[in-house]
Formats: sequence, C-alpha cells, structure tokens
Amino acid sequence: MMACFTACFAQKALVLYYSQTNNTKSVAEELQKQLGADIESVEADKPIKSNLSKYKVIFLGYPIWSGTYATPIATLIKNNDFAGKTIVPFCTFGSGGLNTSSDALKKALPKATIKQGYGVRAARLASAAKELDRFLKENGYKKGSVKKLADYSAQQPVTDADKAIFDAACSNYQFPLGTPLTVGKRTTDDSTDYKFMVKGRGFDGAESASIIYVTVGKQAGAKPEFTEVVR
Repeated sequence: MMACFTACFAQKALVLYYSQTNNTKSVAEELQKQLGADIESVEADKPIKSNLSKYKVIFLGYPIWSGTYATPIATLIKNNDFAGKTIVPFCTFGSGGLNTSSDALKKALPKATIKQGYGVRAARLASAAKELDRFLKENGYKKGSVKKLADYSAQQPVTDADKAIFDAACSNYQFPLGTPLTVGKRTTDDSTDYKFMVKGRGFDGAESASIIYVTVGKQAGAKPEFTEVVR
C-alpha cells in the first residue's frame, strides 16, 4: 500500500468518466472532491480534451451496460493511448458488473495496469461518499487509515431468518435474483453484512450461480439493502 501511496501522489490523478443519467457523474464528482483530482466528462463521439500523458493514475468511470462498461468507454479506449497508466475503474449499476467490466478492461488495455475498482448500485448513491472514503484510504489513493473489515464467516445453510433478510433486500428488484442456498456473515461498526450464494437462471433461461451481497445498517429502522450481484 505504501508503494501505491507514494506513486499515486507523485502527480495529480485524472477522473475521466462517461455518465448517461448523472449517476456516474455524481460518483465522479465525489471522487474529484475527495482526491483533489482533475476531472473530465467523456462525450460520445467527441475527443477528450485532457492530455493523458500528464497523468499516471486515471480513475475511469462508467455505467454498466449489458454487463460491461458503456459503449462510449469502448470508443475512448480504442482512440487513446493508456499504455503504462494505472487505471482505477469505478461504475454505477442496477445490480452489478464491476468484476466483469474490470476483466474486460484488462483485455482491452493489456499495456495498462487495471487496479481494484469501486462500484455502487444506482439505488444506493447516498452511500457512495462514505464508501469512497474507505476505498481510497484502503488502497492508498488518499491520506488516512481505516479499520480493516472482518472476513466473512464460512458459508452455512440459509435459515428462515437469513431468507427473510434476503427477501427484504432483493424482492423489490425488477428481475428475479434467485434462491439463496448458503450465507456467510460479518459484523462491522456500522452494519451486519451477508454474502449469499444464490442459485437462479440467466436471461437465456439456463441455470446460473451468483453471489449477492446484502447489508443491514445498525441504526434504528435500517432496512436490508443488496449492494451487488457478482455473476
């Protein structure tokens, strides 16, 4: 982390993003605020104004479309040289896509270093500022330290109480998310978090497996929220 911290602050970072509905824009602007970075919005079919040679670290943001980064980002990386850059993805989504879009970036930009990214559901944008503070400090992009989160417990069969939490978090989503089979748990200062292993069906009807993360805040009246689906 210290090596990353030194490298990341050697020169100013760039927050470069495409946003269709302002969700990704709000995350990009929070990143810019917390980092003191330069920022530019990517416009479809228009060249960017930023001189990429000035930046070692680029925070690259986008909404998830069909499981990966939005099409304007594909055009951006095709038309610009990211060789030697450290790319930190960030994205907004309905259910998930950080992992698949990061994998796609690694394939599209083999001469760049793609780091662990940050993703947030559009329904949870209010949580982004606090989550970004932790993400940036944990990964050495911002001064400060945070308490390490506990690991999830080993997976155990889902109880009726666990199923009720899963249903409260996921039942209002526009698509069926499947049936939880097992769950691991952890407790933080702010929440109880759940890692559900779920059996379901993909859009093609084929049986599929996924991981669904759910969090329940400790404040009075907090409702379970699912934070991400990893397929």
